[in-house]
Amino acid sequence: MQARSRISRRQVLKMVGAAGSLAAAGGIRDAWAQAAKRIEQLDPNLERILSTSQPILELASGLGGDHGPAEGPLWWKEGGYLLFSDMHNNRRMKYMPGHGVAVFKEPTNRANGLTRDLQGRLIACEADSRRVTRQELDGSLTVIANNFQGRRLNRPNDVVVKSDGCIYFTDPWTSSPVPEPRDLTFAGVYRLTPDLTTLTLLTDNFEVPNGLAFSPDESVLYINDSRLGHIRAFGVLPNGTLAKETDRVFADLRGNEPGVPDGMKVDVAGNVYCGGAGGIYILDPHGKALGRIVHGHSTTTNMAFGGNDWQTLYFTSSSHLGAVRLKIAGIPVPTRKK
Repeated sequence: MQARSRISRRQVLKMVGAAGSLAAAGGIRDAWAQAAKRIEQLDPNLERILSTSQPILELASGLGGDHGPAEGPLWWKEGGYLLFSDMHNNRRMKYMPGHGVAVFKEPTNRANGLTRDLQGRLIACEADSRRVTRQELDGSLTVIANNFQGRRLNRPNDVVVKSDGCIYFTDPWTSSPVPEPRDLTFAGVYRLTPDLTTLTLLTDNFEVPNGLAFSPDESVLYINDSRLGHIRAFGVLPNGTLAKETDRVFADLRGNEPGVPDGMKVDVAGNVYCGGAGGIYILDPHGKALGRIVHGHSTTTNMAFGGNDWQTLYFTSSSHLGAVRLKIAGIPVPTRKK
């Protein structure tokens, strides 16, 4: 899946020219990365989803570091802003269109994935504290999961809330600035009931489970494996658990360029957006690659739909925040009930 074979001679000349212009003002490597930004069309149906001629916006840079990347973008609709995690610096950032980026909260226990429950409360996967928390409407914090059968969780990574209020999250074992013993012998994917009384292990046969997202009708749960480089799909049973016999590889996103599957989202038409080798892949509901957003950074860590119409795709890499506009809305995140 190398991009080189899909770039015309005219595109290469344009890239070289742009890189040369930028190099006069800065480093050649940075200039080439900027000039190489593009949206690749792999199927005509991509035009229904986004314009391939639009610029790929860079909204913030200089984020992340050795102890973790930029991660977990989440659109806060009633405030008109985006929250996201800066794991290395142990803080939550706020991006408001037209105003830029500011620190929203610190410390955060190096929080990673973020979402909201049906009441609009913030749900966060905290890496350092190895737990999932919920910020109540009064600002207080409730620990909603920190162990399974008495053993500490690994490092909760990403989280999604189903329309019935159940909370699904991934729990891989990942590195930490401070070495710690591992309590669980597996990496798991869990389902927590809204009353917080029942935590169910859905599957333990992933190497590094990471991003997860439901199809629009919630009949399918997509879960990716960063180490194996693919997305798996499971049918969802009426009781909210997974139909193991439906387990299948939905898409393989490996390649010769940097990048692995990480955060993942689905739009209202069932298209799947996920990082992979070389950028962000847009896949149809059958797993066919329609296009790729090559944003010029080595990894894509997560993404979120936002804007008043949910038609802006925000995404994070190891060190930056970017965005593109879509022609179709993403599945909305719940907002605070009035």
